[in-house]
Amino acid sequence: MKSRTILSAWRGFSSLLLTVTLAAFLSLLGGCNAGSSDGNEADSGEITIGLTDAEGDFVSYEVGVTSLTLTRRDGTVVETLPLQTEVDFAQYTEMTEFLTAATIPSGVYTHATLTLDYSNADIQVEDANGDAVPASRIQDEEGNPVETMELTVKLTGRNQLTIVPGVPAHLTLDFDLEASNRVDMSDPAQPVVTVQPFLVADLNPEAPKIHRLRGPLKEVNPEEGSFEVIVRPFLQSLAGPHSRFGTLEVVTTDATVYEIDGQGYEGRAGLNRLDEMPAFTATVVLGDLKFNPRRFEAREVYAGSSVQGGEMDVVTGNVLRRTGDTLTIKGGMLVRGTGSVVINDEITVLLGEGTRVTRQMDSEQHDIAEISVGQRVMVFGTLNGDAGEGRVLDATEGQVRMVLTTLMGTVVQTDGAAQELVLDLSSIGRHRIDQFDFSGTGSDGSQDADPDNYQVATAALDLDPFAPGEPVKVRGFVQAFGMAPADFNARTLIDVSAVRARMLVDWRPASQTPFDTISDQQMTLNLTGTGDLHHLIRAGVPVDLQGSGVSPALQPGDDGRGRYLVVGDGVLVFHSSFAEFSSDLQGRLEEGGAVAALTATGSYDDEQAMLTAGRIRVKME
Repeated sequence: MKSRTILSAWRGFSSLLLTVTLAAFLSLLGGCNAGSSDGNEADSGEITIGLTDAEGDFVSYEVGVTSLTLTRRDGTVVETLPLQTEVDFAQYTEMTEFLTAATIPSGVYTHATLTLDYSNADIQVEDANGDAVPASRIQDEEGNPVETMELTVKLTGRNQLTIVPGVPAHLTLDFDLEASNRVDMSDPAQPVVTVQPFLVADLNPEAPKIHRLRGPLKEVNPEEGSFEVIVRPFLQSLAGPHSRFGTLEVVTTDATVYEIDGQGYEGRAGLNRLDEMPAFTATVVLGDLKFNPRRFEAREVYAGSSVQGGEMDVVTGNVLRRTGDTLTIKGGMLVRGTGSVVINDEITVLLGEGTRVTRQMDSEQHDIAEISVGQRVMVFGTLNGDAGEGRVLDATEGQVRMVLTTLMGTVVQTDGAAQELVLDLSSIGRHRIDQFDFSGTGSDGSQDADPDNYQVATAALDLDPFAPGEPVKVRGFVQAFGMAPADFNARTLIDVSAVRARMLVDWRPASQTPFDTISDQQMTLNLTGTGDLHHLIRAGVPVDLQGSGVSPALQPGDDGRGRYLVVGDGVLVFHSSFAEFSSDLQGRLEEGGAVAALTATGSYDDEQAMLTAGRIRVKME
């Protein structure tokens, strides 16, 4: 239960990581007309650009993306984004969205520049009660309102981007607000967001996420097992034939699952049904970028009325509670049939005999009885009421799609014989557990799901990496309502001990002795006098550092370089060298300074209690 308090205390250190993935291809895409070209197609290559972010603390983080340019070594600047688009990065923690497909001149590109517009930003954070609260102010480190930000990264050395006909390239731009995007919840009703982002490049990104392609259907080629989609990223209008964002070819397989106008299909039958749909039908594809040969391969295809932004209103979120055939949905995105988008805290959903139920990655029809507490859903229906009265989505003649749901928690026990994992849950779909009412989930009242001992059926998944007390992330589907135990059916188990870790520590009052030892190679923390935060968080799962019995330590990578920040008295000092950073800290402490908080990110060795950190931020008082 402690982990739920910790996640609430984390709000003051919230951050967002945006990754911009660029994959340059020749012959992968067809019919691209976005971006700029020198007019010589034989001397041009095509590039696809996608946007994503890592799991963060924001209910919404919607800003305008106004420009994304690439600068060639000879000074040529190529704009790859044909139109401004609004992006809510908080909705893209599990996937990468194709943003544009552009034809650009061949050559060596040395800079990438991303421009964000905050003038109409919608940034909402979750308060200690789990409610969404809009930011009252978005400011820079000097307290000035943020309107636009232009971020440039050099693409040199190992991060050089080369566009050559026939040679694929892959580059990740890491727009990292982790060290500089902070939320001040001193007044919980009026949070203040302070932004000072950094943009870096990496040719060796983390394991790629599933990609999402959205837009009108252009044409289907059943003989080749493929179809083309006109790219319309995020919530761009799906109407009309314009292809300013380019087009992308999608390759299908016999395992591709389709949902078209609420009906499920698989393999060739689905592609044939898609071929019957009229041109410019709204289409969404989830799939993978693959190579040898290079292609975008579809896992799931949605078309027609199965795509949000069509005739019906659509809400996406997790089920907080269920009473009869009435659901309460928490904190998703409400997309009106008119095209408008609303972020709402809670929405009531009405189900009925006429409600069609489908499930992601499944061509079968399901039943409303299967929809249980915690399940993430996408609901199509008609919205009634307003924000003041309480919105109600009538889906009695609509549709519910059960989609993959994410759990985070720590292992209580494993049972290999029963193929079961018991968890102490910290969150479901980024929502704190105390917001969920599990009444009615069990076969009787005594069998209702218990978040302290949440039973996960794991089928044939390997349980060996998971020991009691260790954090874990699970993806799958909630057990049907009234049928627990088990409480959840896992499709994937993720050992978060191997993923990127974030260390969060605060001292109250600020400490003049925050380190037991400090040198140009390592600093060991002194956890005496810490406040609410003395934790390591991996994939959203917190671990108490005080419970290890060993003082945690920080060290740089082999080259001793990273992004190390010292903040205090309105001044931000950036060090790229760990040795210079530790020397600066030591000098400030010797002069009477005190450390109020520390955040660090990197890979964590549990046995040595050592974080190899590429990013550290220390707040001085």
